[in-house]
Amino acid sequence: MNRWDLAARPRWRGQHGRLEVWYATLTDSATGSGYWIHGEVVSPTSGRPYARGWLATFPLDGSPAISHFGPTDPRQTGEALFAADDVVIDGGGTRGSAGETRWDLSWRAAGAPLWTFPRWAWNRELLPGAQVLATPSATLSGTITSGGVGVPVQGSGGLAHIYGHGNAHRWGWLHADLGGGAVMELVTAVSRRGALRRLPPLAFLRLRVPGHKDWPRDPILAVPFLRTRLELPRWTVTGVVGRRRVRVEVTLPEERCLRVPYTDPDGATATCVNTERADVSVVIEHPSGGRQPEFEWRLRGTAHAEVGVRP
Repeated sequence: MNRWDLAARPRWRGQHGRLEVWYATLTDSATGSGYWIHGEVVSPTSGRPYARGWLATFPLDGSPAISHFGPTDPRQTGEALFAADDVVIDGGGTRGSAGETRWDLSWRAAGAPLWTFPRWAWNRELLPGAQVLATPSATLSGTITSGGVGVPVQGSGGLAHIYGHGNAHRWGWLHADLGGGAVMELVTAVSRRGALRRLPPLAFLRLRVPGHKDWPRDPILAVPFLRTRLELPRWTVTGVVGRRRVRVEVTLPEERCLRVPYTDPDGATATCVNTERADVSVVIEHPSGGRQPEFEWRLRGTAHAEVGVRP
């Protein structure tokens, strides 16, 4: 099995108490609008498994909107990663419908998977949940049709995959296309399990810059050195990893956000506050650089981010 298959292929094998998610996010290069296509399989601790999902749009000038599909029976079809009713997510793109909205998007991937959590943790399923950016940098193109009007879409984004026992107690997520092939993926979360719920958020950060090794080298070894302040509308992750000092600041303006209800396999509920038009500042400093940052990026309205909260 190649690295992409390992990162993207379904892991659920019928067990109860599991959640598996695939989601694609993108920014349209012509309009600046953001899009979020989400498909998930929920296998309750007791009861019948079901699939559901949505397509959400975040226009540059206008309010975000969301169209849902499901719940329905999950199904296996060909080489699909996710399939429910007419919705399909596979290695070449995604197509389907939700309400009165239809989409047909293809993607051309670049780069190996970016392991937000250690690859060994993903392979062995040792954590309550884990995420991998199966396709970190992709060019997406196609059409999204709503109200009988088709809109051409072309831009950059990624495809991520989550598998585990359910959503975290609280969490933050960031996907940032930093330009020139550079990409950052960041997940910070508080586990729902027992005493782990009393811990502060644990941040898993990966940065890919062409010509450099993915950093930090092992995301789990960097966790003790990163501190999260998880709030709305702004959250931050800061710390010193090795000799590098990092600061990531993510802003989710309320008017650009959607609030989406989630249900865990055990029936607990959460709310995801999401925008595909977030602002982000990333500063990485190295002692050898003197007063100048080694890397610095500032995105306005093109980062993809969310915060998960409990009632």
